[in-house]
Amino acid sequence: MSSSRRELANAIRALSMDAVQQANSGHPGAPMGMADIAQVLWADHMQHNPNNPEWANRDRFVLSNGHGSMLIYSLLHLTGYALPIEELRNFRQLHSKTPGHPEYGYAPGVETTTGPLGQGVSNAVGMAIAEKTLAAQFNQPDFDVVDHFTYCFLGDGCLMEGISHEVCSLAGTLGLGKLVAFWDDNGISIDGHVEGWFTDNTPARFEAYGWHVIADVDGHDSQAIADAIAAAKAETSKPTLICCKTVIGFGSPNKSGTHNCHGAPLGLEEIKAAREFLNWPHAPFEIPADIYAGWDAKISGAAKEQAWNEQFAAYQQTHPALAAELTRRLAGDLPTDFAEKADAFIQQSQDKAENVASRKASQNSIETFATLLPEVLGGSADLAGSNLTIWSGTKGISAEDASGNYIYYGVREFGMSGIMNGIGLHGGFRPFGATFLMFMEYARNAVRMASLMGIPNIFVYTHDSI
Repeated sequence: MSSSRRELANAIRALSMDAVQQANSGHPGAPMGMADIAQVLWADHMQHNPNNPEWANRDRFVLSNGHGSMLIYSLLHLTGYALPIEELRNFRQLHSKTPGHPEYGYAPGVETTTGPLGQGVSNAVGMAIAEKTLAAQFNQPDFDVVDHFTYCFLGDGCLMEGISHEVCSLAGTLGLGKLVAFWDDNGISIDGHVEGWFTDNTPARFEAYGWHVIADVDGHDSQAIADAIAAAKAETSKPTLICCKTVIGFGSPNKSGTHNCHGAPLGLEEIKAAREFLNWPHAPFEIPADIYAGWDAKISGAAKEQAWNEQFAAYQQTHPALAAELTRRLAGDLPTDFAEKADAFIQQSQDKAENVASRKASQNSIETFATLLPEVLGGSADLAGSNLTIWSGTKGISAEDASGNYIYYGVREFGMSGIMNGIGLHGGFRPFGATFLMFMEYARNAVRMASLMGIPNIFVYTHDSI
Protein backbone atom coordinates (compact mmCIF):
# COMPACT_ATOMS: atom_id res chain seq x y z
CA MET A 1 0.00 0.00 0.00
CA SER A 2 1.41 3.40 -0.95
CA SER A 3 1.92 5.97 1.75
CA SER A 4 0.03 9.25 1.79
CA ARG A 5 1.76 12.58 1.30
CA ARG A 6 1.24 13.46 4.95
CA GLU A 7 2.76 10.16 6.08
CA LEU A 8 5.81 10.80 3.91
CA ALA A 9 6.13 14.32 5.28
CA ASN A 10 5.79 13.02 8.81
CA ALA A 11 8.94 10.96 8.28
CA ILE A 12 10.82 14.27 7.97
CA ARG A 13 9.15 15.55 11.12
CA ALA A 14 9.98 12.41 13.10
CA LEU A 15 13.62 12.27 11.99
CA SER A 16 14.05 15.97 12.70
CA MET A 17 12.65 15.96 16.21
CA ASP A 18 14.46 12.72 17.08
CA ALA A 19 17.85 13.89 15.80
CA VAL A 20 17.64 17.24 17.55
CA GLN A 21 16.57 15.53 20.76
CA GLN A 22 19.43 13.02 20.58
CA ALA A 23 21.94 15.82 19.99
CA ASN A 24 20.24 17.91 22.68
CA SER A 25 20.72 20.81 20.30
CA GLY A 26 19.28 22.05 17.03
CA HIS A 27 16.25 23.52 15.30
CA PRO A 28 13.26 21.18 14.88
CA GLY A 29 10.69 23.87 14.10
CA ALA A 30 11.58 24.73 10.49
CA PRO A 31 11.90 21.12 9.23
CA MET A 32 8.59 20.20 10.85
CA GLY A 33 6.93 23.29 9.41
CA MET A 34 8.27 22.91 5.87
CA ALA A 35 7.97 19.12 5.58
CA ASP A 36 4.82 19.19 3.45
CA ILE A 37 6.39 21.67 1.00
CA ALA A 38 9.54 19.57 0.78
CA GLN A 39 7.56 16.40 0.14
CA VAL A 40 5.72 17.83 -2.85
CA LEU A 41 8.83 19.46 -4.30
CA TRP A 42 11.15 16.48 -3.94
CA ALA A 43 8.60 13.79 -4.85
CA ASP A 44 7.06 15.50 -7.87
CA HIS A 45 9.47 18.08 -9.24
CA MET A 46 13.11 17.67 -8.22
CA GLN A 47 15.29 16.51 -11.11
CA HIS A 48 18.07 14.65 -9.31
CA ASN A 49 19.77 11.29 -9.06
CA PRO A 50 20.79 10.07 -5.60
CA ASN A 51 23.17 7.61 -7.29
CA ASN A 52 25.11 10.54 -8.79
CA PRO A 53 24.92 13.74 -6.74
CA GLU A 54 27.24 15.44 -9.27
CA TRP A 55 24.98 14.96 -12.31
CA ALA A 56 25.50 18.18 -14.25
CA ASN A 57 21.84 18.76 -15.17
CA ARG A 58 20.39 18.17 -11.71
CA ASP A 59 18.13 20.74 -10.11
CA ARG A 60 19.87 22.65 -7.34
CA PHE A 61 18.26 22.77 -3.89
CA VAL A 62 19.44 25.38 -1.40
CA LEU A 63 18.27 25.49 2.22
CA SER A 64 18.97 29.15 2.91
CA ASN A 65 17.47 28.86 6.40
CA GLY A 66 20.27 26.42 7.13
CA HIS A 67 19.54 26.11 10.85
CA GLY A 68 16.74 23.77 9.74
CA SER A 69 19.40 21.36 8.48
CA MET A 70 17.56 18.22 9.55
CA LEU A 71 15.16 18.96 6.70
CA ILE A 72 17.79 18.45 4.02
CA TYR A 73 19.48 15.58 5.87
CA SER A 74 16.13 13.81 6.12
CA LEU A 75 15.43 14.40 2.43
CA LEU A 76 18.83 13.11 1.35
CA HIS A 77 18.57 10.03 3.56
CA LEU A 78 15.01 9.17 2.57
CA THR A 79 15.46 9.63 -1.18
CA GLY A 80 18.49 7.34 -1.30
CA TYR A 81 21.68 9.38 -1.11
CA ALA A 82 24.71 7.86 0.63
CA LEU A 83 23.70 9.31 3.98
CA PRO A 84 22.83 6.35 6.23
CA ILE A 85 20.61 6.56 9.31
CA GLU A 86 23.72 6.39 11.51
CA GLU A 87 24.71 9.83 10.25
CA LEU A 88 21.33 11.22 11.29
CA ARG A 89 21.80 9.65 14.72
CA ASN A 90 25.13 11.51 14.87
CA PHE A 91 23.57 14.87 14.07
CA ARG A 92 25.76 17.79 15.22
CA GLN A 93 28.50 15.44 16.42
CA LEU A 94 32.18 15.97 15.66
CA HIS A 95 33.30 14.35 12.36
CA SER A 96 29.75 13.43 11.31
CA LYS A 97 28.39 14.23 7.86
CA THR A 98 25.48 16.03 9.50
CA PRO A 99 26.78 19.23 11.12
CA GLY A 100 24.35 21.64 12.74
CA HIS A 101 24.15 23.68 9.55
CA PRO A 102 24.63 22.14 6.08
CA GLU A 103 28.26 22.27 5.03
CA TYR A 104 29.47 21.77 1.48
CA GLY A 105 31.69 18.72 1.08
CA TYR A 106 30.31 16.60 3.92
CA ALA A 107 26.97 15.05 2.99
CA PRO A 108 26.38 14.18 -0.68
CA GLY A 109 23.64 16.37 -2.11
CA VAL A 110 24.42 19.45 -0.03
CA GLU A 111 25.05 22.09 -2.69
CA THR A 112 26.39 24.87 -0.45
CA THR A 113 27.19 25.79 3.13
CA THR A 114 24.32 27.71 4.69
CA GLY A 115 24.02 29.11 8.16
CA PRO A 116 24.66 32.85 7.87
CA LEU A 117 21.11 33.81 6.96
CA GLY A 118 20.60 35.30 3.52
CA GLN A 119 23.71 33.82 1.99
CA GLY A 120 21.92 30.71 0.79
CA VAL A 121 19.54 32.73 -1.34
CA SER A 122 22.52 34.67 -2.72
CA ASN A 123 24.12 31.36 -3.70
CA ALA A 124 20.84 30.25 -5.27
CA VAL A 125 20.74 33.42 -7.38
CA GLY A 126 24.30 32.66 -8.50
CA MET A 127 23.37 29.11 -9.45
CA ALA A 128 20.39 30.37 -11.44
CA ILE A 129 22.60 32.90 -13.24
CA ALA A 130 25.06 30.12 -14.05
CA GLU A 131 22.28 27.91 -15.44
CA LYS A 132 20.82 30.69 -17.58
CA THR A 133 24.19 31.81 -18.92
CA LEU A 134 25.49 28.31 -19.58
CA ALA A 135 22.25 27.46 -21.38
CA ALA A 136 22.53 30.58 -23.52
CA GLN A 137 26.10 29.71 -24.45
CA PHE A 138 25.63 26.01 -25.21
CA ASN A 139 22.01 25.05 -25.91
CA GLN A 140 21.06 24.60 -29.55
CA PRO A 141 17.74 24.03 -31.35
CA ASP A 142 16.35 20.67 -30.17
CA PHE A 143 19.16 20.35 -27.62
CA ASP A 144 18.44 21.91 -24.23
CA VAL A 145 21.38 20.16 -22.59
CA VAL A 146 21.51 22.78 -19.83
CA ASP A 147 18.00 22.86 -18.43
CA HIS A 148 17.39 22.76 -14.70
CA PHE A 149 15.81 24.72 -11.87
CA THR A 150 17.23 26.19 -8.69
CA TYR A 151 14.93 25.82 -5.70
CA CYS A 152 15.54 27.76 -2.50
CA PHE A 153 13.87 27.52 0.90
CA LEU A 154 14.17 30.67 3.00
CA GLY A 155 12.70 32.10 6.16
CA ASP A 156 11.91 35.45 7.74
CA GLY A 157 15.51 35.80 8.90
CA CYS A 158 16.86 35.48 5.35
CA LEU A 159 14.48 38.20 4.20
CA MET A 160 15.48 40.52 7.04
CA GLU A 161 19.15 40.26 6.09
CA GLY A 162 20.22 43.04 3.73
CA ILE A 163 21.91 40.67 1.30
CA SER A 164 18.49 39.31 0.34
CA HIS A 165 17.59 42.73 -1.06
CA GLU A 166 20.81 42.98 -3.04
CA VAL A 167 20.52 39.60 -4.73
CA CYS A 168 16.75 39.34 -5.18
CA SER A 169 16.69 42.76 -6.80
CA LEU A 170 19.32 41.65 -9.32
CA ALA A 171 17.56 38.31 -9.87
CA GLY A 172 14.45 40.16 -10.97
CA THR A 173 16.43 42.45 -13.28
CA LEU A 174 18.12 39.46 -14.92
CA GLY A 175 14.85 37.59 -15.37
CA LEU A 176 15.97 34.34 -13.73
CA GLY A 177 12.93 32.31 -14.69
CA LYS A 178 14.30 29.03 -13.36
CA LEU A 179 14.75 30.30 -9.81
CA VAL A 180 11.94 29.35 -7.45
CA ALA A 181 12.06 30.47 -3.81
CA PHE A 182 9.77 29.26 -1.04
CA TRP A 183 9.22 31.70 1.82
CA ASP A 184 8.50 29.89 5.08
CA ASP A 185 6.07 32.49 6.39
CA ASN A 186 5.61 31.19 9.93
CA GLY A 187 5.84 34.51 11.75
CA ILE A 188 8.38 33.25 14.29
CA SER A 189 12.05 33.91 14.94
CA ILE A 190 14.27 33.22 17.95
CA ASP A 191 12.95 36.20 19.90
CA GLY A 192 9.30 35.37 19.30
CA HIS A 193 6.57 36.63 16.97
CA VAL A 194 8.13 38.74 14.25
CA GLU A 195 5.44 41.40 13.98
CA GLY A 196 7.42 43.45 16.48
CA TRP A 197 10.37 43.76 14.08
CA PHE A 198 9.38 42.49 10.63
CA THR A 199 6.23 43.96 9.12
CA ASP A 200 7.31 44.28 5.48
CA ASN A 201 4.80 43.59 2.75
CA THR A 202 6.99 40.84 1.34
CA PRO A 203 4.83 39.97 -1.70
CA ALA A 204 4.76 43.64 -2.75
CA ARG A 205 8.51 43.89 -2.17
CA PHE A 206 9.21 41.02 -4.54
CA GLU A 207 6.72 42.23 -7.11
CA ALA A 208 8.64 45.51 -7.11
CA TYR A 209 11.80 43.54 -7.86
CA GLY A 210 10.11 42.08 -10.93
CA TRP A 211 9.42 38.65 -9.46
CA HIS A 212 6.41 36.43 -10.10
CA VAL A 213 4.76 36.22 -6.66
CA ILE A 214 2.34 33.51 -5.57
CA ALA A 215 0.88 34.68 -2.27
CA ASP A 216 -1.09 33.01 0.51
CA VAL A 217 -0.25 29.39 -0.21
CA ASP A 218 -1.19 26.99 2.59
CA GLY A 219 2.14 25.33 3.33
CA HIS A 220 0.37 22.28 4.75
CA ASP A 221 -1.98 21.72 1.78
CA SER A 222 -0.19 19.45 -0.68
CA GLN A 223 -2.47 20.31 -3.59
CA ALA A 224 -2.06 24.05 -3.05
CA ILE A 225 1.71 23.58 -2.95
CA ALA A 226 1.67 21.45 -6.10
CA ASP A 227 -0.42 24.05 -7.95
CA ALA A 228 1.95 26.83 -6.87
CA ILE A 229 5.04 24.96 -8.05
CA ALA A 230 3.41 24.22 -11.39
CA ALA A 231 2.57 27.91 -11.82
CA ALA A 232 6.11 28.88 -10.85
CA LYS A 233 7.66 26.57 -13.44
CA ALA A 234 5.28 27.84 -16.12
CA GLU A 235 6.56 31.43 -15.68
CA THR A 236 9.87 31.35 -17.51
CA SER A 237 10.65 35.08 -17.72
CA LYS A 238 10.75 35.89 -14.00
CA PRO A 239 11.95 34.27 -10.79
CA THR A 240 9.12 33.15 -8.53
CA LEU A 241 8.50 33.62 -4.82
CA ILE A 242 5.98 31.18 -3.35
CA CYS A 243 4.71 32.60 -0.06
CA CYS A 244 3.88 29.61 2.14
CA LYS A 245 1.90 30.13 5.33
CA THR A 246 3.17 27.47 7.72
CA VAL A 247 3.05 26.56 11.39
CA ILE A 248 6.52 26.25 12.85
CA GLY A 249 6.94 22.89 14.58
CA PHE A 250 3.82 21.47 12.91
CA GLY A 251 2.83 18.31 14.78
CA SER A 252 4.00 19.42 18.21
CA PRO A 253 0.76 19.85 20.18
CA ASN A 254 2.07 22.29 22.77
CA LYS A 255 5.00 24.05 21.12
CA SER A 256 4.01 24.48 17.47
CA GLY A 257 3.43 28.06 16.42
CA THR A 258 5.82 29.41 19.06
CA HIS A 259 9.50 30.26 19.34
CA ASN A 260 9.84 27.41 21.86
CA CYS A 261 10.32 24.94 19.00
CA HIS A 262 12.56 27.16 16.89
CA GLY A 263 16.00 26.42 18.31
CA ALA A 264 15.73 23.81 21.04
CA PRO A 265 14.78 20.14 21.40
CA LEU A 266 11.10 19.51 21.95
CA GLY A 267 11.72 17.30 24.98
CA LEU A 268 10.84 13.64 25.40
CA GLU A 269 7.29 14.24 26.63
CA GLU A 270 6.48 16.63 23.81
CA ILE A 271 7.96 14.24 21.24
CA LYS A 272 5.73 11.50 22.63
CA ALA A 273 2.73 13.81 22.28
CA ALA A 274 3.81 14.74 18.74
CA ARG A 275 4.00 11.09 17.75
CA GLU A 276 0.44 10.63 18.91
CA PHE A 277 -0.72 13.79 17.15
CA LEU A 278 0.93 12.74 13.89
CA ASN A 279 -0.14 9.11 14.22
CA TRP A 280 3.53 8.10 14.01
CA PRO A 281 3.88 5.07 16.31
CA HIS A 282 7.42 4.15 15.27
CA ALA A 283 10.49 4.24 17.49
CA PRO A 284 13.09 7.00 17.15
CA PHE A 285 14.97 6.79 13.83
CA GLU A 286 12.73 3.94 12.68
CA ILE A 287 11.30 4.39 9.17
CA PRO A 288 8.89 1.70 7.87
CA ALA A 289 9.68 0.03 4.58
CA ASP A 290 6.64 1.50 2.82
CA ILE A 291 7.74 5.01 3.78
CA TYR A 292 11.23 4.37 2.42
CA ALA A 293 9.68 3.00 -0.76
CA GLY A 294 7.50 6.09 -1.12
CA TRP A 295 10.53 8.36 -0.89
CA ASP A 296 13.10 6.34 -2.86
CA ALA A 297 14.30 8.33 -5.90
CA LYS A 298 17.18 6.12 -7.01
CA ILE A 299 15.36 4.36 -9.87
CA SER A 300 13.54 7.45 -11.15
CA GLY A 301 16.70 9.54 -10.77
CA ALA A 302 18.78 7.07 -12.74
CA ALA A 303 16.18 7.11 -15.51
CA LYS A 304 16.21 10.91 -15.65
CA GLU A 305 19.98 11.02 -15.91
CA GLN A 306 20.00 8.27 -18.54
CA ALA A 307 17.53 10.22 -20.66
CA TRP A 308 19.79 13.27 -20.39
CA ASN A 309 22.85 11.17 -21.26
CA GLU A 310 21.13 10.00 -24.42
CA GLN A 311 20.24 13.57 -25.34
CA PHE A 312 23.82 14.68 -24.70
CA ALA A 313 25.18 11.84 -26.86
CA ALA A 314 23.03 13.11 -29.74
CA TYR A 315 24.24 16.65 -29.01
CA GLN A 316 27.83 15.40 -29.22
CA GLN A 317 27.14 13.94 -32.65
CA THR A 318 25.55 17.12 -33.96
CA HIS A 319 27.67 19.72 -32.15
CA PRO A 320 30.95 17.99 -31.27
CA ALA A 321 32.99 21.14 -30.57
CA LEU A 322 30.36 22.62 -28.25
CA ALA A 323 29.93 19.28 -26.47
CA ALA A 324 33.66 18.94 -25.91
CA GLU A 325 33.93 22.49 -24.57
CA LEU A 326 30.94 22.07 -22.24
CA THR A 327 32.36 18.79 -20.94
CA ARG A 328 35.71 20.43 -20.27
CA ARG A 329 34.20 23.37 -18.46
CA LEU A 330 31.87 21.28 -16.32
CA ALA A 331 34.83 19.08 -15.33
CA GLY A 332 36.80 22.18 -14.33
CA ASP A 333 39.67 21.29 -16.65
CA LEU A 334 41.89 23.89 -18.30
CA PRO A 335 42.33 24.04 -22.09
CA THR A 336 45.19 21.83 -23.26
CA ASP A 337 47.23 24.81 -24.45
CA PHE A 338 46.56 26.98 -21.41
CA ALA A 339 49.87 26.45 -19.58
CA GLU A 340 51.92 27.20 -22.69
CA LYS A 341 50.03 30.40 -23.52
CA ALA A 342 49.91 31.55 -19.91
CA ASP A 343 53.65 31.08 -19.55
CA ALA A 344 54.20 33.04 -22.77
CA PHE A 345 52.12 35.94 -21.47
CA ILE A 346 53.97 35.97 -18.16
CA GLN A 347 57.34 35.96 -19.94
CA GLN A 348 56.22 38.72 -22.27
CA SER A 349 55.10 40.84 -19.33
CA GLN A 350 58.40 40.33 -17.57
CA ASP A 351 60.32 41.24 -20.71
CA LYS A 352 58.36 44.46 -21.15
CA ALA A 353 58.80 45.38 -17.49
CA GLU A 354 56.21 48.15 -17.86
CA ASN A 355 55.76 50.58 -15.01
CA VAL A 356 51.96 50.59 -14.75
CA ALA A 357 49.42 50.90 -11.98
CA SER A 358 48.59 47.61 -10.31
CA ARG A 359 44.97 47.82 -11.44
CA LYS A 360 46.17 48.29 -15.04
CA ALA A 361 48.42 45.26 -14.64
CA SER A 362 45.35 43.42 -13.37
CA GLN A 363 43.37 44.49 -16.45
CA ASN A 364 46.18 43.28 -18.71
CA SER A 365 46.00 39.91 -16.96
CA ILE A 366 42.22 39.81 -17.29
CA GLU A 367 42.53 40.60 -21.01
CA THR A 368 44.82 37.62 -21.53
CA PHE A 369 43.26 35.06 -19.23
CA ALA A 370 39.64 35.85 -20.11
CA THR A 371 40.58 35.32 -23.73
CA LEU A 372 42.27 32.01 -22.95
CA LEU A 373 39.45 30.89 -20.64
CA PRO A 374 35.92 31.35 -22.01
CA GLU A 375 34.63 30.12 -18.67
CA VAL A 376 35.62 33.41 -17.04
CA LEU A 377 32.48 35.21 -15.86
CA GLY A 378 33.56 38.62 -14.69
CA GLY A 379 31.90 41.49 -12.92
CA SER A 380 32.23 44.55 -10.75
CA ALA A 381 30.09 46.25 -8.13
CA ASP A 382 29.52 49.39 -10.24
CA LEU A 383 33.24 50.15 -10.44
CA ALA A 384 34.28 48.69 -13.80
CA GLY A 385 35.93 51.91 -14.92
CA SER A 386 37.88 52.22 -11.67
CA ASN A 387 38.67 48.56 -11.04
CA LEU A 388 39.55 48.16 -14.75
CA THR A 389 37.70 44.87 -15.16
CA ILE A 390 36.49 45.36 -18.74
CA TRP A 391 38.44 43.56 -21.47
CA SER A 392 38.14 43.61 -25.25
CA GLY A 393 35.87 40.56 -25.32
CA THR A 394 33.50 41.73 -22.59
CA LYS A 395 29.82 41.15 -23.18
CA GLY A 396 27.33 41.89 -20.42
CA ILE A 397 24.58 39.43 -19.61
CA SER A 398 20.97 40.58 -19.47
CA ALA A 399 17.48 39.19 -19.08
CA GLU A 400 17.12 39.18 -22.87
CA ASP A 401 20.57 37.80 -23.73
CA ALA A 402 22.44 35.81 -21.09
CA SER A 403 25.14 34.52 -23.44
CA GLY A 404 27.73 37.05 -22.27
CA ASN A 405 30.63 36.83 -19.87
CA TYR A 406 30.23 39.82 -17.58
CA ILE A 407 27.76 40.72 -14.81
CA TYR A 408 27.09 44.35 -14.02
CA TYR A 409 26.36 43.79 -10.33
CA GLY A 410 25.50 47.38 -9.42
CA VAL A 411 26.41 48.65 -5.96
CA ARG A 412 26.05 45.24 -4.31
CA GLU A 413 29.43 44.15 -2.91
CA PHE A 414 28.03 41.56 -0.46
CA GLY A 415 25.48 40.29 -2.92
CA MET A 416 28.08 40.06 -5.68
CA SER A 417 30.33 37.91 -3.52
CA GLY A 418 27.53 35.55 -2.47
CA ILE A 419 26.35 35.25 -6.07
CA MET A 420 29.90 34.45 -7.17
CA ASN A 421 29.93 31.61 -4.64
CA GLY A 422 26.79 30.17 -6.21
CA ILE A 423 28.22 30.50 -9.72
CA GLY A 424 31.41 28.74 -8.66
CA LEU A 425 29.52 25.94 -6.94
CA HIS A 426 27.27 25.40 -9.95
CA GLY A 427 30.17 24.69 -12.27
CA GLY A 428 31.03 25.67 -15.80
CA PHE A 429 32.43 29.08 -14.88
CA ARG A 430 35.36 30.72 -13.14
CA PRO A 431 33.87 33.91 -11.71
CA PHE A 432 35.63 37.07 -10.69
CA GLY A 433 34.15 40.12 -9.04
CA ALA A 434 35.70 43.48 -8.23
CA THR A 435 35.36 46.43 -5.89
CA PHE A 436 37.57 48.70 -3.80
CA LEU A 437 39.52 46.90 -1.12
CA MET A 438 37.79 48.77 1.69
CA PHE A 439 34.40 47.65 0.42
CA MET A 440 35.45 44.06 0.93
CA GLU A 441 34.35 44.76 4.51
CA TYR A 442 30.76 44.79 3.24
CA ALA A 443 31.35 41.39 1.66
CA ARG A 444 33.55 39.76 4.29
CA ASN A 445 31.10 37.04 5.29
CA ALA A 446 30.68 35.80 1.72
CA VAL A 447 34.44 35.86 1.16
CA ARG A 448 34.78 33.83 4.36
CA MET A 449 32.26 31.30 3.05
CA ALA A 450 34.16 30.99 -0.24
CA SER A 451 37.28 30.17 1.76
CA LEU A 452 35.53 27.65 3.99
CA MET A 453 34.05 25.87 0.97
CA GLY A 454 37.29 25.95 -1.00
CA ILE A 455 35.71 27.70 -4.00
CA PRO A 456 38.39 29.05 -6.36
CA ASN A 457 36.65 32.37 -6.95
CA ILE A 458 38.71 35.40 -7.88
CA PHE A 459 38.14 38.57 -5.85
CA VAL A 460 39.66 41.67 -7.44
CA TYR A 461 40.27 44.52 -5.00
CA THR A 462 41.79 47.84 -6.03
CA HIS A 463 42.52 51.19 -4.37
CA ASP A 464 44.16 50.04 -1.15
CA SER A 465 43.69 53.14 0.94
CA ILE A 466 41.93 54.48 4.01
